[in-house]
Amino acid sequence: MTVGGMVSDADIGDLPDAITAVRRWADRRPSAEALIWVADPEEQRDERLTFAELDLRARAVAAWLQQRMPVGSRVLLLNSPVRFVVGFLGCLYAGMVAVPAPLPGRYQHEQRRVRTIASDAQVSAVLTETAQLGVVREFAANGPLAAVEVLATDSIPDSDATAWRLPGVNRNSLALLQYTSGSTGDPKGVMVTHGNLLHNSASLLKGLQIPASIRFGGWAPQYHDMGLMAQVLPALFGGSTCVLMDPTTFLKRPVAWLRMIDRYDIGWSPAPNFAYDYCVERTTDEQMRGLDLSRWRYAANGSEPVRVETMRKFAETFAEAGFSATACCPCYGLAEATVFVSGAPPRALSVTRFDAAELVEHRARPAHGAAAARELPSNGAATTYDLRIVDPATRDVLEPGQIGEIWLRGPSVAEGYWRQPGATAAVFGAVTSQGDGAYLRTGDLGTVHDGELYVTGRLKEVVIMRGRNLYPQDVEHELRSQHKELGAVGAVFSLPASDGAADDVLVAVHEVRNPRDQAGLARLAADMRRTLSQEFGVGASGVILVRRGGVRRTTSGKTERTAMAELVRSGQLAAEFVDVDPRYQDVVSVRTASDAPSRRPERV
Repeated sequence: MTVGGMVSDADIGDLPDAITAVRRWADRRPSAEALIWVADPEEQRDERLTFAELDLRARAVAAWLQQRMPVGSRVLLLNSPVRFVVGFLGCLYAGMVAVPAPLPGRYQHEQRRVRTIASDAQVSAVLTETAQLGVVREFAANGPLAAVEVLATDSIPDSDATAWRLPGVNRNSLALLQYTSGSTGDPKGVMVTHGNLLHNSASLLKGLQIPASIRFGGWAPQYHDMGLMAQVLPALFGGSTCVLMDPTTFLKRPVAWLRMIDRYDIGWSPAPNFAYDYCVERTTDEQMRGLDLSRWRYAANGSEPVRVETMRKFAETFAEAGFSATACCPCYGLAEATVFVSGAPPRALSVTRFDAAELVEHRARPAHGAAAARELPSNGAATTYDLRIVDPATRDVLEPGQIGEIWLRGPSVAEGYWRQPGATAAVFGAVTSQGDGAYLRTGDLGTVHDGELYVTGRLKEVVIMRGRNLYPQDVEHELRSQHKELGAVGAVFSLPASDGAADDVLVAVHEVRNPRDQAGLARLAADMRRTLSQEFGVGASGVILVRRGGVRRTTSGKTERTAMAELVRSGQLAAEFVDVDPRYQDVVSVRTASDAPSRRPERV
């Protein structure tokens, strides 16, 4: 059923389980395309699955699982980013709990993360694909997966689907453990139910007024909440098509993403800030010729916070390709709320100029006259949530115009963290000073202005210097805007001073375009110090310049500032140039890469 060309909230949000949400399209529209895997958008080489074929393969995987383990068992999914969906649906169809994770990779910290997830989830099986089977089996031979069976889902005969039986699941049944990115600590398994998945997809489709016929697609990996729950599931639940491309193809040739949107008629495609910046930087005039982005209605950006300049530059750059600025779609979301929290239908980019001096004092007041200002984009309204802006210290609910922690309550909020009752109570059971609860504490700072949400930063990443609040993303952006020698990614953070001083130690780590120019790096570091002093009134205890890829990011492109701070504190970061105040060399422990080759990420 549709309402006004839209998939209605009742059509998805009130279904009994996620299995029904997919299977009904196999019954109603069996020959309609559900998934398209794109190998090369330039050549339009792809593989397609109809809803009937997808349902058949999911039932075959589910039957294999049902024959080997009880309902509710956890199943680890280790697939290439685009070959994930069949195994995931197989888990849902079997009544199992899917545990998405990235492939182990070559580096120890990547493999350690996957082992941590597998151990914490107590998985009973591993699903992968034939192309990755050897790598996954070798990885699984040691540690918590040594005794666990590993299966390539594409090796299961479709005929096995006849053995499938509908499991006894409902809206309250656990569907997946979505492990957090770990940008602020060890990954935790967010417990997402069938009802969470259904309600969140319905909220996204209805809140953003997405037409029922629109195609979804992109390169965001499916093991991440953006790729799975803001890209794949709304399409499959709504009876549309999802077009998928490997993220490595995007990283090698960002125009491939844009070509895919054009040639496969994609109307919704999400990405973080860096992806839009990357397209502007790396797309040539020649590549632009013949590109038609006029049908791309939702260029969703879910970064925290979305950068106004990023969306404006993208819209300006690709206007000649037919891209409309009204397609710029800043959204807010997080795994603990399934994914989607707020956004707005297509419209002109809604931006407010807030007084910069007031922001430092955690007040959001529009700037007037010549006052220094910071532009923030609206993230739309959180129409399906009970949202509060709360003082994180006193737990008082703040009035509009004040900045505090974003607290949420609603049907999309997950059940808590797997096997972590303490963290669940602290994060998902928050109660205001007035006794109102329970709310989800997001850890994000923001304000409500004219009924819409504005995100200013993360609570744990705010740098407090001389009693002033500095948002690291603002500092990083200013450094890049004034120093073109810097790369696309930086991390500004603070470390506690060892002498017990009241102020923390400010450190700026940033990637550089030309790491071989040592004389140039020395001048650049000195210039960065001047910028910090002139623009923010603070001195840097350390300026550290690294090669491209030296700043860690999550799978969705968010800077892992907490992880970078730990690498600097523990002396594990290898840099191309280091400029540290001698007074703080015991705190900022970094060596140049040439002096400490063992400090580089270790390949295994």
